[in-house]
Amino acid sequence: MIPEERLEQILQRFQYLEAAMAEGVSGGEIADLAREYSEIKPVADQISAYRQLLRDLAEAEALLADPDMKELAEEEIPALKAALPEAEQALQLALLPKDAADTRPAILEIRPGTGGDEAALFAGDLLRMYQRYAEARGWKFEIIEEQATELGGIKEVVAHIKGDNVFARMKYESGVHRVQRVPVTESGGRIHTSAATVAVLPEAQDVDIKIDPSDIRIDTMRASGAGGQHVNTTDSAVRITHIPTGVMVVSAEKSQHRNREIAMQVLRSRLYDLERQRIDGERSADRASQVGSGDRSERIRTYNFPQGRMSDHRINLTLYKLDQILQGDLDETIDALTADNQARLLAEMGQ
Repeated sequence: MIPEERLEQILQRFQYLEAAMAEGVSGGEIADLAREYSEIKPVADQISAYRQLLRDLAEAEALLADPDMKELAEEEIPALKAALPEAEQALQLALLPKDAADTRPAILEIRPGTGGDEAALFAGDLLRMYQRYAEARGWKFEIIEEQATELGGIKEVVAHIKGDNVFARMKYESGVHRVQRVPVTESGGRIHTSAATVAVLPEAQDVDIKIDPSDIRIDTMRASGAGGQHVNTTDSAVRITHIPTGVMVVSAEKSQHRNREIAMQVLRSRLYDLERQRIDGERSADRASQVGSGDRSERIRTYNFPQGRMSDHRINLTLYKLDQILQGDLDETIDALTADNQARLLAEMGQ
């Protein structure tokens, strides 16, 4: 049973926000109030629906004492009682602690792991999978750094994804993705196992991470090109090193000014992610075992081409629709991961 005092506190806060916004406040404050209001409104709606159901049930049970209304009440009560568990479950989900980064854009980083050229080709497959997923959800997908191999694979790619609840959906993709298939470079038809690492970072804002200029070193260099007329002849590429952590970011677009902006954006997001992981680690010693922990060394998924299946090892999910998944059909997998994480959080609330 959910404590009534907690529900009342939430409703009182919601009513205060409504009144404050109706009265009108300064620009910066109204933005903060509107943000909190939008976050708390779905919870307040669930509380109201849950309480209304309890009132309807109490009224129906009271009518049992009225001979004229008893039959009608006996018909309504079973349906109302049957709806209670679902309403309470929905309310519990609404009350779960929210990840403050869920609504943010994300920085996506993909790098090949073990497997040489085949790993680089697989990294390219993952990039296209996420591009298609972003397109299907109406997100903006912008590649801000990409290094390709001669065979069309990816040495490294960094992308910026903007849209509704990007990090909430993409955060479960962090980890090691493994592929089992016959590489195009294999003449003997043998199945190889290769891997690529995916990192999804919530985009950091200036208020999240303050970077002391004395803590960074900025180097400029000549950007590598594809050869011929595409060779960059100016020192436009930028490498920024955060000295205290050793985190290094490189951007090699045509504009040195733009490269500085991109590199600082990615650097802030990486440092913000490190801080989030540190805080999560302090909150729970077993956090690394949970879905969405973002552990980059954890093997999370296998894509088996001969059998046409994808297996997510964190939740023992296997789907025999590999072609669709690589075309960006990720919702079923991400929904299952989200549900599993919610179940863990609900279990923790009940302890």
